[in-house]
Amino acid sequence: MAEEKRLSRLARQARGLDAGPGAVKAARAARAPLPGDSTYGDPLSTAGRAPTDLLGRYLTEVSERPSAARELGLGAVQVLQALSESRGRGKGQDEVAILFTDLVGFSAWALEAGDESALDLLRLVGDAVEGSVRERDGTVVKRLGDGLMAAFTDPGAAVHAVCGAQAELSGVQVEGYRPAIRGGVHVGRPRKMGGDYLGVDVNIAARLVEGAKGGEVLVSEGVCEQLAEAEYDVRRKRRFRAKGAPKDLQVYSVRLRV
Repeated sequence: MAEEKRLSRLARQARGLDAGPGAVKAARAARAPLPGDSTYGDPLSTAGRAPTDLLGRYLTEVSERPSAARELGLGAVQVLQALSESRGRGKGQDEVAILFTDLVGFSAWALEAGDESALDLLRLVGDAVEGSVRERDGTVVKRLGDGLMAAFTDPGAAVHAVCGAQAELSGVQVEGYRPAIRGGVHVGRPRKMGGDYLGVDVNIAARLVEGAKGGEVLVSEGVCEQLAEAEYDVRRKRRFRAKGAPKDLQVYSVRLRV
């Protein structure tokens, strides 16, 4: 009995040390210089079906509270994922432009306006955005509440699609709300799983739309290089910061000239 109490006390002490702010901070600092995404572990970065994604989800779900052990475990998975990507694993064969769209301020407005008005607006926005995607030979991958994810073979078509939807909805107003669509476009070789795309390239596009303002379209350098200069006004976003985005990611705000 005494031995059981001693072991129980040691286990409690170990859990306390593991969850201590200093230990957690030190573990996070140890991840920073490692290869890969040092913030790996959020729902977006672990949303895929690769073994590393499954491990990442397990580590984040097994403990809801901050933990040094969890941070170190995620650091190991972070390195495994980076090594896999550097060897070409988890990458697709074809270059694909990924577009994410989103409505700024929609959730707060919908709480006040009510379900009926919110649904009316979403139908208008859905028709405009999806129609614009299909007109430019894009494919709607999935709908995401007040936004969507789409795939294109041509990065310029992806930018044209979100700009076209913005123009179509410029005069729309429902219960005092004007839909402010923002977009994020990145080009890469994401892995295709059924009708979906997975991987870092998809995550980067999602981070771009999160960093955009209402009515703004943000693109990565690879997209910008493939745009026709005469068609766009381009401005470098020098202070772009987004959780999970590569530190060397160069981002540009683009606007279609009329």
